[in-house]
Amino acid sequence: MIEVKKALEIIGANSSIKIVKKVPIEKALGCILAETIYSPIAMPPFRQSAMDGYAFIHSMRHQFDVVGISQAGDYADIKLKENQAVRIFTGAYVPKNADTVVMQEDVMVNGDSILIAKKPDQFANVRNKGEQINKEDVVFDADTLITPAAIGFFACLGITEVAIYKKPKVAILVTGNELVDRGKKLSKGKIYESNSVMLQAALKTIGINKAKVYRVKDHLKATKKALKTILKENDIVLISGGISVGDYDFVKDALLANGVAELFYKINQKPGKPMFFGSKKDTLVFALPGNPASSLTNFYIYVYPAIKNRMGFSNTHLPKIVRKLNADIENKTGKTLFLKALYDETHVTILEGQASSMLNSFAIANGLVIVEHDIQKIEKENLVTILPID
Repeated sequence: MIEVKKALEIIGANSSIKIVKKVPIEKALGCILAETIYSPIAMPPFRQSAMDGYAFIHSMRHQFDVVGISQAGDYADIKLKENQAVRIFTGAYVPKNADTVVMQEDVMVNGDSILIAKKPDQFANVRNKGEQINKEDVVFDADTLITPAAIGFFACLGITEVAIYKKPKVAILVTGNELVDRGKKLSKGKIYESNSVMLQAALKTIGINKAKVYRVKDHLKATKKALKTILKENDIVLISGGISVGDYDFVKDALLANGVAELFYKINQKPGKPMFFGSKKDTLVFALPGNPASSLTNFYIYVYPAIKNRMGFSNTHLPKIVRKLNADIENKTGKTLFLKALYDETHVTILEGQASSMLNSFAIANGLVIVEHDIQKIEKENLVTILPID
């Protein structure tokens, strides 16, 4: 059994492998860039009007003859004289020797001539070529998170695909003879299976939108067979249940039989002690406790940073904040505690229902309070560390 800090170090050291993949920009949302992107064009690629109005050569003059129209998408190659203007629309090409655009609201129109009632400053309402970015300038550095705005920027520069760190393919294996699918009748001795849908939901919060779920009974041969296929087809495998020391807990034996190297087993913490972490080539395996609160706690503490690391994020762990305690905490276990809690701007309250099987308190919690294994008591109004999970 190892301490939490050591477990995190081992997981960090074994989850740093990243796979680079070219994808269409439409599929890059939420991914991390694996390359520095340079602009193939200037943006805008020509001088544009920022307003609907009239383009002209700035001078002391107020009256102009309108000699043409420049619409968005057209190329009006008109050479203006000082007494001439062009009707122009937002995003349209500004004639070469025009330097200013007056808004149409500030103009009085009389047939083919205009009178500027409120003259703008010279160069007003003209977007210069390369105002946003020049050709071959850096669009984004490598390791940048791709947002909806970034995808829009790629598109306006004509970029169709980018290199990203590939999201790992994740599978969930659920074990247990006692489990019944929700929606079915619950007979004596059975419980509804909840961990798979809970873990799928947790994975979606970090961008893993598809995680295939497998089911297996508490049988060594069946568990070994299922894992043989799952390990071949996935980058990260999450196993729910079957990892404790009961007579029908076959997961660890099945993993070792399939060539998974044990990197650690059991962590000095509560809840979530019976967790196995191992690897086979580049595939990582997290055998999580079957109790729902333990399983979700260990997802946040261990699985979350491993997946974020694989995806190329620099900040992989949940952030840490501090708040004052509303009541004393005692820790006589000698284990690191992860306590479900509710925090606000100043204080944090430890919730009732801390048992490893209880999700009702987890469902309303917005943080996990950390109490280190060597701390026996934290008194009211002292600061504690919280992992936000809201």
